[in-house]
Amino acid sequence: MKKNIVKYLSALLVLASLVACSKSEDPITGTGNLKVEFENGFADNALILGNPTVATSTNEVLKISSIKYIVSNIVLTKEDGTLFTYPKAESYFIVDQGNPESLLLNLSNIPAANYKAIQFGIGVDKAQYELGQSGIADFWVTAQNAGMTWSWASGFKFLAFEGTFTSPTVTTDTSFMIHTGKTGTDYNYTEISLDLPTNALVRTTITPQIHLSTDLSQIIDGANKINLSEHNSMGMGAMIMGGSDLPLISSNLSSMFSVEHVHNDPN
Repeated sequence: MKKNIVKYLSALLVLASLVACSKSEDPITGTGNLKVEFENGFADNALILGNPTVATSTNEVLKISSIKYIVSNIVLTKEDGTLFTYPKAESYFIVDQGNPESLLLNLSNIPAANYKAIQFGIGVDKAQYELGQSGIADFWVTAQNAGMTWSWASGFKFLAFEGTFTSPTVTTDTSFMIHTGKTGTDYNYTEISLDLPTNALVRTTITPQIHLSTDLSQIIDGANKINLSEHNSMGMGAMIMGGSDLPLISSNLSSMFSVEHVHNDPN
């Protein structure tokens, strides 16, 4: 009798092991959704529009009134190194601190897989722009309504960063305005590539959320130091929309983003 019980229990353990093995080896199929959240801050501090920031390395204090940027061309890297490129026509978003809903991007119809990295652009890439206004007509209207365009000849504003600042030489609140985009021979489109600390497990039953932190101080206080006071022509405010500093600012954007964490919560 004892032998029969032992045999029975052993059979149950083997069966349980086979079921567990089978479940762990189930193929990953179908499509799912993915969320990408942007949390804008300034030098490791939360961003509150209109409030003074901590001083930059050039001892300038900003009061940011508006920050908007175009996120485009999202590409996800699977754990085997293969890529999934989100359809370009659906891959244009305007992240606007003044519009909380815009801080969370909802991506759909993504092949189920384990994704280990994300890449995206800040701005509209040159190849897409060269298709002409009809090639990106819907997003052009969206960007125009959001104040993220110049004339068609000049194209889009990739990033619009505005507010006031003070410094040791500028002691009263003085306006600043930084707009990146196509200027002369400089296109100023910036690509961001980020590894994920935890794989994003896209499934039919799981919608991962990638939480990105954005350090806006990097715009003027990154590898390239930009002194707003030096752009304060005749006390009329610092306006940077071209010139030799704009490519330097565009280069700074590559270090503006980091991955805070990844949630893999069931639907």
